Amino acid sequence: MNKIFEIPLYPYTRSPDQDATTPVRHKVMIVGAGPVGLAAAIDLAQQGVPVVVLDDNDKVSFGSRAICFAKRPLEILDRLGCGQPMVDKGVVWNLGKVFFGDRKVYEFNLLPEEGHRRPAFINLQQYYFEDYLVARVRELQEQGAEIELRGGNKVLDVTDMGDRVQLNVQTPEGPYTVETEWLIACDGAGSPIRSMMGLDFVGRVFEDNFLIADVIMDADFPTERWFWFDPPFNKGQSALLHKQPDGVWRIDLQLGWDIDKEEEKKPEKVIPRLKQMLGDDVEFELEWVSIYTFQCRRMEKFRHNRVIFAGDSAHQVSPFGARGANSGLQDTDNLIWKLKLVIDGQAPDRLLDSYDDERIYGADENILNSTRSTDFITPKSEISRLFRDAVLDLSEHHAFARPLVNSGRLSVPCIYDESPLNTPDALPGGPARTRPGAPCPDAPAGNGYVLDRLGGAFTVLTIDAEAPEQVAENGIEAARVALSAADDPSGALAERYLGDNPSAVYLIRPDQHVAARWPAYDETAVRAAIRRATAKE
Repeated sequence: MNKIFEIPLYPYTRSPDQDATTPVRHKVMIVGAGPVGLAAAIDLAQQGVPVVVLDDNDKVSFGSRAICFAKRPLEILDRLGCGQPMVDKGVVWNLGKVFFGDRKVYEFNLLPEEGHRRPAFINLQQYYFEDYLVARVRELQEQGAEIELRGGNKVLDVTDMGDRVQLNVQTPEGPYTVETEWLIACDGAGSPIRSMMGLDFVGRVFEDNFLIADVIMDADFPTERWFWFDPPFNKGQSALLHKQPDGVWRIDLQLGWDIDKEEEKKPEKVIPRLKQMLGDDVEFELEWVSIYTFQCRRMEKFRHNRVIFAGDSAHQVSPFGARGANSGLQDTDNLIWKLKLVIDGQAPDRLLDSYDDERIYGADENILNSTRSTDFITPKSEISRLFRDAVLDLSEHHAFARPLVNSGRLSVPCIYDESPLNTPDALPGGPARTRPGAPCPDAPAGNGYVLDRLGGAFTVLTIDAEAPEQVAENGIEAARVALSAADDPSGALAERYLGDNPSAVYLIRPDQHVAARWPAYDETAVRAAIRRATAKE
């Protein structure tokens, strides 16, 4: 068993808040030190916003849990200063294979084009992911950032006080009361904060269960995502195999609905199932076992005055498609720059309403894809099963059928097409992938990549176009990043940002989504786009 589970990363220590005669008020507090809460805290600290993270635990999560991290979240992690160690440790993969019965019907490449710094996916156990995030927190603390992790701090009660939020917190040394101007709830699918506020999910719970087993074994399977429909070792059901670091393999086995979950998690039940899949001659050791039920649900609203929900506390999707942690990281990427501007008085409070607009749209997109995946993986009628099996048979020899196969539509970045922060597209013939609302795709730029140049602030990106080195509008400063199509002989930069145009100017948001674009610099238009992107008009 990996000893990382046993190491307290942020053990309980007494806080001065516990000795205060009146509740101490903080700028921002986060409940939950999982991947989403830690990412939010790091983002805030990097932007100079003091933040305190509360968690009743003090260690990494037990078991690998989330393991698939997609390209866009890796790019977000680069901006947070901890992407590289995760990629270095993780298992990089782009290729997936789909099997029907005992035969492969087709394979797919999730990143078939060149010119990206990051791969389509890495597989990395959540405990390593959290460990690297905590290491980044420690780096920031050493650099003087006001970021604090409080382990052994369990929130008992939350009260909205209008201009602040009051928390009652239990510790090993007794309770105390603390206040915060803003509370971000990243406390997971069972969110106690959500329950304390009398809020709930809307959506579907599917009548099926899946066994997750993390298995330590020395196997020669390739570094790919393998998914089986109706395999001989799990007849009438499905299965998934993924490689993780340290010789750990993730195996998912569909079990059906009417099961005894506690019974199915026992080693004497799990091991025979795995031997049936792997063969009697393969030696393995169980590291972690769990059972999950497909759920596709979300809160009706993510923002409730000064309490804002992110990650699994706000929405849940089935694991196939790797949309859980990946969408949670995109939640915080969307939220934190907006909260920073509101805290600094550089944007109106209504800018935070666009977090609901954009991330509820993202959650609905994830839920739609996960629901469709679930319906394909677990047909609800004999007619549906016949249709699915016919599609799988056709996909072996006919390319037209392959897009119909749904073994989990894997996580892709959300495009906020209907966002109120977008300025209508003003680049005729511009590439669709860089339209307003879209995340900036990476591309080579001289000795580096585009996303490395953008950073985490408003940016005026020019490609073979003139512009001032900086434009300031109502306190928002947007620095220029000047590129040329000649910086990238491969042509990827021109293809992804110019399209049919000889030049282009983009206004890029701090989360690296496109706010507006034009064929040439127009100061009046750029200033108006900045105002619109910060909800000032």
